[in-house]
Amino acid sequence: MPTPVLLTLSGSLRRDATNRKLLLESVRLFGDASHVQGNLDLPLYDGDVEARDGIPAAVQLLADQITAADAVVISTPEYNTAPSGVLKNALDWVSRTEGRPFADKPVAVMSAAAGPTGGETAQEILRGFLLSFRPRVLAEPKLHLGGSSDQFDENGHLTSDAHLTTLAALMQNLRAEIEI
Repeated sequence: MPTPVLLTLSGSLRRDATNRKLLLESVRLFGDASHVQGNLDLPLYDGDVEARDGIPAAVQLLADQITAADAVVISTPEYNTAPSGVLKNALDWVSRTEGRPFADKPVAVMSAAAGPTGGETAQEILRGFLLSFRPRVLAEPKLHLGGSSDQFDENGHLTSDAHLTTLAALMQNLRAEIEI
């Protein structure tokens, strides 16, 4: 099997976001892969803009990256008990592109947030958002990283053995989905 392409999507635009750190850990634990980091810094979806100008190049690039990926890992923060607007906006734009980039694509979903539940509610809402895209979202294990700013060492590695074990199992399951 050729080297798989693993696309990661962070629901946070912050450079040092814990969701980005969590995604980098997922890449490390996934193993041999070509890693592509999707850019969700997109214009706000506006149907008038789409009608006038078409799909923005950055949105088309993201849709093409999703299509080309063998698997996708999405990590969302939780803002006011919901996924980030950045992530929802990206999904809204991708839904407007030709084809179905996420169709039958193996997808792992996780969350990292400051609160004690680690974005559990946001993650469940995100899973609902993804239904219309028809990906193969992994059901288990679920990773909700609470108190996320205290969960990484100075090198950006998870410090909790329990979270490392869960993330490793999630990445092992994602790799297995590619090989189906």
